[in-house]
Amino acid sequence: MQFDATSDSQRLRACYDMTSAGWPVDHPGQPAWAFDSFAGKWGPGFDGAPRETWLAANDADEPVGCYLLQLPAKENAAMAFCKVLVAPHARRSGAGRALLEHCAAQARKAGRSRLVGNARDDTPGAAFAAAAGARGGIPEVYRVLTFDSALPARLAGLRPAAERRAAGYSLVSWLSPAPAEYLDQLCRIHSAMADAPRDAGVEPLVWDADRIRRSEEVMAEHKLTCYAIAARHDATGELAALTEMCIEADTPDWAFQQITAVLPEHRGHRLGLLLKIAMLEWLQEREPAVRHIETGNAGANAHMIAINEQLGFTIEGVSRDWELDLGSRQDTAAAESAPAESALADTAPADAGPEAPAGSARRRQS
Repeated sequence: MQFDATSDSQRLRACYDMTSAGWPVDHPGQPAWAFDSFAGKWGPGFDGAPRETWLAANDADEPVGCYLLQLPAKENAAMAFCKVLVAPHARRSGAGRALLEHCAAQARKAGRSRLVGNARDDTPGAAFAAAAGARGGIPEVYRVLTFDSALPARLAGLRPAAERRAAGYSLVSWLSPAPAEYLDQLCRIHSAMADAPRDAGVEPLVWDADRIRRSEEVMAEHKLTCYAIAARHDATGELAALTEMCIEADTPDWAFQQITAVLPEHRGHRLGLLLKIAMLEWLQEREPAVRHIETGNAGANAHMIAINEQLGFTIEGVSRDWELDLGSRQDTAAAESAPAESALADTAPADAGPEAPAGSARRRQS
């Protein structure tokens, strides 16, 4: 049954409850979604892409699964992004195969030839995707930083060298929404994500002021607070780099990395490291309840990974996108023999190099 996730709170809650019940298996060790964040993604969405939400029930009218189908309109118009979820009690019953087949049919009806979901490695969702005939993409590595007594000294030790390399730049900060005078420059910085590692054929997002403002508005409406720090080039007044972090009202002990990006012409000045040091220090001051930060990077993003390791982030898991070719019927046939059912999570594309929104942050923003 198709439903409107912006107005049908009962069915939306059913989808959330199934997601939460499967979370320990589908996302081991990762902080669960808060309901408000979930409602933002499944309802209006943070990116403005058209979407469909569907709920499946058994003969007793008990929910057994659901899916979210995103249909990008500005980029990747041949693609559809999905999250397929089966309730733990209904797995291995055929519900997942039926949901995937239905989701693929809806994507075809919308003119899409590629259906993409995301699953964590070594989970039932990844096994289901592979058995359904999907192709796995590049790995995205999740890392977590835990605040401890050694963190202030570590940051203090890293800051002097970063400041020396970043001479000629000043830091500016704000809580979302961004100041209006920065919007055009922020669009450029967000678009610098275009050279981040990504799967073949996935187009980068093109950012404009409307897209940034929509994301900010939906985040605020669903109780996410966004912190931002930018590096400004003193000689030109141009914003050269940006890092963002979001915090959910219902999970105050976690912060979730959004982007860290540096304009190509300003790379090589340790701006990414300096911004992340400043962000960690700001969060310690403004959000004392935060004890953990989650981020994610494409496995090939060696420079950003090196920065995160310097700061003390450690690997917690790996996920990847899985793609079905909808140009043939082979995906449906493969799904018939899939041995396991779980969650196929949604996806969004991935200073020196840019840092894509972390798995957790993508879950909250894409």
